[in-house]
Amino acid sequence: MVLSRLLPASLLLGMVLTNCQTRPATTAASAPAATAETTAAPVAAAPAEAISAASISKYLQAVSSDEMLGRKPFTEGETRSTQYLADEFKRLGLQPGIRTVHLDYRGVTTSYFQPVPLVEITGTPSATLQIKGKGQPLRFEYKTDFVAFTQREQPEVKVTNSPLVFAGYGVVAPEYGWNDYAGLDVKGKTVVVLVNDPGNASQDSTLFKGRAMTYYGRWTYKYEEAARHRAAGVLIVHDTKPAAYPWSVVLSGAISPKLRAQTENKGADKCVLEGWLTLEAAKKLFQAAGQNYEQLYAAANTRGFRPRLLGGLTITGSIQNKLLRKTSRNVLAVLPGTTRPNEYIIYSAHWDHFGVGKAIAGDSIYNGAVDDGTGLASLLSIAEAFQQAKEKPERSIVFLAVTSEEQGLLGSAYYAQHPAFPLHKTVADLNMDMLWPYGPMKDLTVIGYGQSELEDYARAAAKEQDRYLLPDQTPETGMFYRSDHFSFAHVGVPSLYASGGFESRTGGKPAIAQQRQNYTTNMYHKPADQFDPSWDLTGIAQDAQLYFRVGQRLAAETTFPKWRAGSEFKEAREKSMGGK
Repeated sequence: MVLSRLLPASLLLGMVLTNCQTRPATTAASAPAATAETTAAPVAAAPAEAISAASISKYLQAVSSDEMLGRKPFTEGETRSTQYLADEFKRLGLQPGIRTVHLDYRGVTTSYFQPVPLVEITGTPSATLQIKGKGQPLRFEYKTDFVAFTQREQPEVKVTNSPLVFAGYGVVAPEYGWNDYAGLDVKGKTVVVLVNDPGNASQDSTLFKGRAMTYYGRWTYKYEEAARHRAAGVLIVHDTKPAAYPWSVVLSGAISPKLRAQTENKGADKCVLEGWLTLEAAKKLFQAAGQNYEQLYAAANTRGFRPRLLGGLTITGSIQNKLLRKTSRNVLAVLPGTTRPNEYIIYSAHWDHFGVGKAIAGDSIYNGAVDDGTGLASLLSIAEAFQQAKEKPERSIVFLAVTSEEQGLLGSAYYAQHPAFPLHKTVADLNMDMLWPYGPMKDLTVIGYGQSELEDYARAAAKEQDRYLLPDQTPETGMFYRSDHFSFAHVGVPSLYASGGFESRTGGKPAIAQQRQNYTTNMYHKPADQFDPSWDLTGIAQDAQLYFRVGQRLAAETTFPKWRAGSEFKEAREKSMGGK
């Protein structure tokens, strides 16, 4: 799971490169676009031996063993873990997911691996950011007051006397009638923006989606939007409550080497400098500009806000970079459909974790058993179930294990931009990330509840298990945008991310909250996240069985599930489906 996606403990306790296809082609216009049906004829349940606590345990122990060396991209751990997944897909009789047409004598080759070209950028920012203006200059200290990094693949990047602009939340959202860049050219300037979005901050249900974070609240979006306006730099003001994580989380993520997708222009379309300011540093900055932070904050949460120059202040800073270009890989297999093989249902999970690192309590291997060994174990169990089912699916089932989720959803984002199977023929993505090994649950919590008709499928499958559907209990943290399903949603493919984890059948709500808090505090992104023989994996098997049932129903239909009205992903889907 990507950094910062877990809920704060207080909240818990309180509640190739481009693949060439040779498969038969179809046009976007021919893709079905009817509304989803959840009343399809009953389909046989999964073979019990295929999806069980025993099968989950078998796969989970394998993918999270010390032999996998923590599954870090660009290491021997990647080679071992991705080869294991490919070997298992082959053993299960699944076809390689990548077909490449060569223009030479080789013809067509197949592979379970999709190459994902990445660049590792190890940046060393200047010790200070220098702020100059009419008054006394300010010097912000690295790590104490700010962090900075860049997506530009250059040995050195710098901004020199770049004018500072306050651009509210840095949001341009026509559907909400909101434009924080209106009326001001920020080319060459450095914008300062607030974390999250106006609806979340104001608790006004009429702004955006109220307290539920939208994509406009994600820091990744803010960097993208600033770059679209050709800003030289962008700094996000960190505030613990709307960010949903402390400064220490920002710091730990910022100081480590960054993996980025390689681009033809080597990141030239990105801002020179990206980063964060502490709230205290931001208040000093605004004061130096003759502005009051609280007043600016209130203005930014008001309709009609306009960006403003910060009192003639300029910023100067630089970053020295070490660059390492390598190719990681997604692992991809397919079970062809019997009657509609050119329509695809994707099951996804990320294979990567943090490898071998700083020893804690004498252990230096970051095994990632829960994050996301549980997703990989479920992926393989579901694949086994489809192979053992008496009735094979009418649509093709794709099993996708992606790289570099922990570095910012890079593997799934690459697949979404270089799909092995056409996006307009991709029915849905069913994503599994961090399933809880604490026994069966009464709930099925849907992250991003209200987004798509896939919730109806999940509800029907949950009902079969005597479970209830529960909306994300902390939508303000933006968890919908923090796992690999988002990469598919971003390009319009309806996506589901759900699991039990709110109400235990044996211990109720307090028990699971305590167990999750313990994981967050003592295991998350630490060597302690390793397989424990005492874990009760029946709840994970239950979630995997539910996902299998959802996939079965989708595979038996001729319709495509849709995004609900108001979803920010609806337009992308309609475009890919030919406007239907």
